[in-house]
Amino acid sequence: MSVAGTPETPFALGAEDLAKLDAIREALLDPSPRRIGRLDQWGLADDYEVYAQIARYSETVITMADGTELDASLSVPRDLAPGQTCPAVVLPAPLINIGHRAYLGMISRWTQGGYVVLAYSQRGLAKSTGEIHVAGPQDVADATEVIDWLVGIDGVDPDRIGFFGSSYGAGTSLLAAAKDRRIKAVAGTSAWADLFASLYENGTRHLKAFEALVQLFGEDRCSPEFREIIRKIRANTIDDEVRAFAEARSPKTYLEAYNDAATPVLLTTSWHETIFSVPAVIDFHSSLTGPKTLLVQVGDHGNAELPGLSGLRAKPTDMAYRWMDHHLGGTAGDGEPPRFDVRSEYMFNPLSDLRHLSWADYALPGKRFHLADAAAGQSDGQLVEGSAAAGWTRSVKATGQGTDIVVAPKLVQTGLVERLGLPHVYRTAEIDRGLAAVFTTAPLERTARVRGGAELRVTVKPQQPGATIVAYLLDHNPVTGTAHIVTHAPYTFTAEQAGRATTVTFPLQPADYVVAKGRRLQLVIDTHDPFFAHANAVTAVFTIDLTSPKGAESYLDLPLHPVD
Repeated sequence: MSVAGTPETPFALGAEDLAKLDAIREALLDPSPRRIGRLDQWGLADDYEVYAQIARYSETVITMADGTELDASLSVPRDLAPGQTCPAVVLPAPLINIGHRAYLGMISRWTQGGYVVLAYSQRGLAKSTGEIHVAGPQDVADATEVIDWLVGIDGVDPDRIGFFGSSYGAGTSLLAAAKDRRIKAVAGTSAWADLFASLYENGTRHLKAFEALVQLFGEDRCSPEFREIIRKIRANTIDDEVRAFAEARSPKTYLEAYNDAATPVLLTTSWHETIFSVPAVIDFHSSLTGPKTLLVQVGDHGNAELPGLSGLRAKPTDMAYRWMDHHLGGTAGDGEPPRFDVRSEYMFNPLSDLRHLSWADYALPGKRFHLADAAAGQSDGQLVEGSAAAGWTRSVKATGQGTDIVVAPKLVQTGLVERLGLPHVYRTAEIDRGLAAVFTTAPLERTARVRGGAELRVTVKPQQPGATIVAYLLDHNPVTGTAHIVTHAPYTFTAEQAGRATTVTFPLQPADYVVAKGRRLQLVIDTHDPFFAHANAVTAVFTIDLTSPKGAESYLDLPLHPVD
């Protein structure tokens, strides 16, 4: 996705990206000097001259048992010796209108590393026929048929097959690997582990992200089962059918299968991922007992691997090449073995590179900050260490319109700009304190790091059923009055909790963030964010009381520790 311009959807590729992919495709189909020469403007001509000498590219259709036709592309090395076999990598498409062609930029490198490469668009996506099942059992069965077709090609080693995918392709790859043990290694970038947790966090629907995905799928191409799930989520009917639909499509459901087979699993996600649940990916990775690695990067869904998908260098794809080389015996990577650990960047520095043996080793222990009333002469509440603070009440109005503090002004694109070192700026002095409660620390005496998950406990008395609060943690510069977001989470109360004080404890999204000396941390508890769907947006104005009763004092547990 290009930074310039505003794509029609948050996942659309820019004109320059599409032009490059079109030129690559033409050079693969017709490796003439004229076609290859067009790639010189991107510095790719020499690479594709080499490709033309060592491999053949073709576009094909793979017909499933029920007659569904999957649009696909195939790259096979030339001039194999009799009996010589190669590892193969299968690339199910991400959720994008060009389907498997999103991977065109990777094919040359995979091929020069000695792989047979098969990329395909799942049923109902791009030019493939059939209905969209959202990485359901039918898509997993299709993946098995795709492997059956692949191993019939001369030169493919049936014992050395890997799956790589981004986003929708990551989910398809992971779920296929749980069912078909011919898949000897899997790598999923911008992956999901728990589809239900991605749709429904702390009782709150992630409706903006959900609608963006539905728009990309196209409702007219969706299966009747999926269309019914769409209807129920829009109506906030989160029943057993919705849960079962999500469970069947969640890699965490098949944890035992991965562990029994010791399937090597590489996962990547992003700190400000707005599509899939980051905690679920971390928990899934931590529960795997086979070879595994996890990468968490600056930005949002799909941002970090975009350069790699187009043929450039990127950590997620570079790690995937190493991963497949190590487990399948190819040479697409840089010759270095993979690391089996947790690797991350800290916000908002994509050049940073931190390594730890596990998430438990990586995350810092929590430090308790109590939510306290305002100090004398101040209007905002305080975040203080030491003794718990009881007896205060802060009331905010739920009006269906929130403050300017939001998870992200734009899905995916806000995170893409973060990767360029330009995080969104919030002006906290402009927050309407009638709509949100603000609690602030004293200026930090030393530079400190937030690394790991945070947890908020607060007692809330909403006057209406279905009330939602959204908690944001901000890094605030008291000199400029501006702030950047560190983490967030919503919480929605049930109808039974209306009109009575309820103490809730819920996690905020994990983060890795360095807070400079002299900055303050601000906890903002708001009543509205367009990212989420909640009753606050449709009911009449009502009050939400935030309190801290004795014995259940409000606090924020935060993994904040000085930087060495």
